[in-house]
Amino acid sequence: MAKGKNTAGRPLAVKAAVAALLFLALQGTVRGCSSGTAESEVSGEKNTVWSGILLEMADAAEESLYEMFMPGILFQRSVSHETCWFLQEQIDSLFPLYGYVTQNLEEDESRGTLWEDEVLREILLAETDPDKESGSAETEQQENMERSLAELLKEENEAAMGRRENAGFVTHTQQVRIDTESLQDYETLLKQFYIVDSNTMASSDRLNAESFLAKDMTVSGDGQEPQILIFHTHSREAFADSVQGDPATTIVGVGERLTQILRDTYGYNVIHHTAEYDTDRNQAYSKALPGVEQILRENPSIQVVIDLHRDEMPEETRLVMDLDGRPTARFMFFNGLSRTKKTGDITYLYNENLDSNLAFSFQMQKKAAEYYPGLTRKIYLKGYRYNMHLKDKYLLIELGAQNNTVEEAMNACDPLAHILNMVLSGE
Repeated sequence: MAKGKNTAGRPLAVKAAVAALLFLALQGTVRGCSSGTAESEVSGEKNTVWSGILLEMADAAEESLYEMFMPGILFQRSVSHETCWFLQEQIDSLFPLYGYVTQNLEEDESRGTLWEDEVLREILLAETDPDKESGSAETEQQENMERSLAELLKEENEAAMGRRENAGFVTHTQQVRIDTESLQDYETLLKQFYIVDSNTMASSDRLNAESFLAKDMTVSGDGQEPQILIFHTHSREAFADSVQGDPATTIVGVGERLTQILRDTYGYNVIHHTAEYDTDRNQAYSKALPGVEQILRENPSIQVVIDLHRDEMPEETRLVMDLDGRPTARFMFFNGLSRTKKTGDITYLYNENLDSNLAFSFQMQKKAAEYYPGLTRKIYLKGYRYNMHLKDKYLLIELGAQNNTVEEAMNACDPLAHILNMVLSGE
């Protein structure tokens, strides 16, 4: 609705009519006071004072007419009401352009200059047109109010997904080149690529850029058998506008989108496992372990495992960037080191694939920094294992956070899939 537009057509017309009557009355009174014969010097003085007051009131009423009367006239005209006979003369004298305006009213309406908001027009016509079905506007408003929030959010998400798909995605060429020579220095590597959690420790014997780059992370096969497994230890993680009860708008839906891109665009054979393991969040990793192990036993051709999460951030922190005009959630690779400052190496959480896990996330991070600068956060290193021992090519990804929208999270799947394909294909 246009700013400043009066949404109460009937009260405006009433105000204008009252102002017009007041103006006529005041003018008549002033004329009477000024033209009447003075009965005495006292009454003459009183009439002079009274006339001055009335003239000021008449001027104010006239000013109000110019501000309010024209909308009232147009309103009366638009709903086919005849202007009151006792106001017609006053209208003609005050508004010489009235005839021109009313003659061109229909043309102005067709251009939208007088009725910028069609909702306002419908409300006014519903209130004033006796031939319009009574209460239809109120009924429609009530029906809209009765629609559940879930339905509205679902429509919004579907529209957002449609915009994303229609907008398309163009993969980036290399934007910058990472100086791998400088990364041979441990402190430089740590500063540029990692955040180390306060409960663990990372040393140069684990973080070595040269050894990470030497690891072969390519996958074999032609896609006839499963190559990639995507699952969610925390499948209940949702976004700012997720619809309660609709997993398609949670991290599970994001996983499905990533699965489709990897299948359709890059030709990988992907299994998307959507089982729920976080009814008790504290036990999610232990509950997920046997389920994932079973899938790997049944599908020995799987070479890559991705545990896809979304992060939790302070409400004022938004993990989003504009990527080629598309709002895109930023994401982060995560590694467990099976080591804490308090206990040292955790022997019962031994991970024989730790070096390969670290190499995989490093190669992903490097490609992301070179092709999509700013899209990824630094790799987060924490204690414990997080089931990453199951495969050498195992990624734990935190995509967006609770205050990202579904659209932003979905948009992140395109560059993520591209980065993954570059690493897995050896580009």
